[in-house]
Amino acid sequence: MTLTRGARITGAVLCAALALTVGGWIGRDLTTVDDPLDLWRFWTGNVSAGAAAPLTTALEDLLLFAVYAAVAIAALRSSVAATALVAAGVVTLAVRLPGLWVLSSSWMGLRTTDELRTRALYSTFAALGLGVGLIITAAAGRRAPAAQDPYSVRGPLAAHERTPTRPAQGVSVIAFLLLGTAAAVLAAWEAYTATEIGRSRSLDRFTGSDTVLMPLLGTPPGWLTAVTVALALAAAFGALSRAVHSRPLGLVAGVLVLGTGGRGVGIAVRNDLVDRLGDLPTRDQLLVLSWLFEVAAGLTLLVALGRRGEADGVPGAQPVGAAGGFGPPPPSSPPPGW
Repeated sequence: MTLTRGARITGAVLCAALALTVGGWIGRDLTTVDDPLDLWRFWTGNVSAGAAAPLTTALEDLLLFAVYAAVAIAALRSSVAATALVAAGVVTLAVRLPGLWVLSSSWMGLRTTDELRTRALYSTFAALGLGVGLIITAAAGRRAPAAQDPYSVRGPLAAHERTPTRPAQGVSVIAFLLLGTAAAVLAAWEAYTATEIGRSRSLDRFTGSDTVLMPLLGTPPGWLTAVTVALALAAAFGALSRAVHSRPLGLVAGVLVLGTGGRGVGIAVRNDLVDRLGDLPTRDQLLVLSWLFEVAAGLTLLVALGRRGEADGVPGAQPVGAAGGFGPPPPSSPPPGW
């Protein structure tokens, strides 16, 4: 299925609105910190980064901004961007949903002003609405390719008709292995954390609480891990069967995996954990290696899945003009009166 021109424009506008919303919050934080690098330090766990007011964004906001910008461009340039719109909508709903109860909780009111929290809540409602709009646009804006209409004036299959692409055979295997391994690593560390901090505090990592350090627009860390694992597994098994949705969903999952690893590597570099890797306890060595793997896996997925896949062919179809347009081709030796 391809998207109509109106659906493509609508999807691009919705993504642009989401990007502008996220960009506005990031811009607000950039004007608050003393040095732009302080915002990166805050995103990677340094809560003491210098700022004139409480910071509101997390690293996930920068990742979502990149996703929205890429999907908006894809929607304008390609008529087969429906799966990309759905992937952007799904990740928006998954990441922003906890904001409904986190921003309404009493403990969040102790960390920021009521005005700022109200603005963040309105922003969350808007993001959820736009995310739903992306999914509806992708579902309602589809049109059947001309190949399904043998009486179309464009012929059985226009030469320029584009169809959704699937990952190539080698790419699908790479994506399955990297996404599956990344999901297993993230899930294993989350399970280990749960055994270390106890059941009640582990639940707080999924729902958010005053015991969990997170910015105003942040997502509870356990919830974010669960979202990343779910998207990675869905994309991994989709890639194994070379499903159309596996490319955009795998790219979104790859961005989240890269962000998780990037945050960890930032912590490791700031604390000289990489230089002292051989002297660290086994647990810390495994943690640093996991972060490095996640960065490498995320980058590899972006490169591999970012390349155009293989288009689906239509059996028996012929390009217009290959045999005169309509009907069977003329015989090689036309009979008299042909």
